[in-house]
Amino acid sequence: MLRKLLIISTCSISLLMGSAVRADEDPRLLVELPEMMQQHMMSNMRDHLVAINEILHAMAKGELDKAADIAEARLGMSSLESHGAGHMARFMPEGMRRAGTDMHKAASRFALKAQEDEPLPAYEALADITSACVSCHFGYRIR
Repeated sequence: MLRKLLIISTCSISLLMGSAVRADEDPRLLVELPEMMQQHMMSNMRDHLVAINEILHAMAKGELDKAADIAEARLGMSSLESHGAGHMARFMPEGMRRAGTDMHKAASRFALKAQEDEPLPAYEALADITSACVSCHFGYRIR
């Protein structure tokens, strides 16, 4: 698990450092979306990030049931309709769709693992969520 956290931390730092790359030099695949859909997707991703932060806070307090509830409601498979995933998916390349689906499935698996009230396996499951985010952000961009 520590290895996964190190990999995720390294990738996060790389993402932050890579943000200085000009769009015309960015090696990620540009996914062209209508402006309104770009805004919708960015809003969803910001909410995903806030949800992960809330999950971490709940876990730090030992409130794994609360973390599970947040994960399923905001990130899990049951959250797809509220995110408008159905109408967004057709504009995404297959790899991007797969990364999104992997993230939502990982969130539902995390919720189940967190309900077992064992922090370390729950943290490992949480890393699966963020790994899906990292893989998508490393491969795709919308601007």
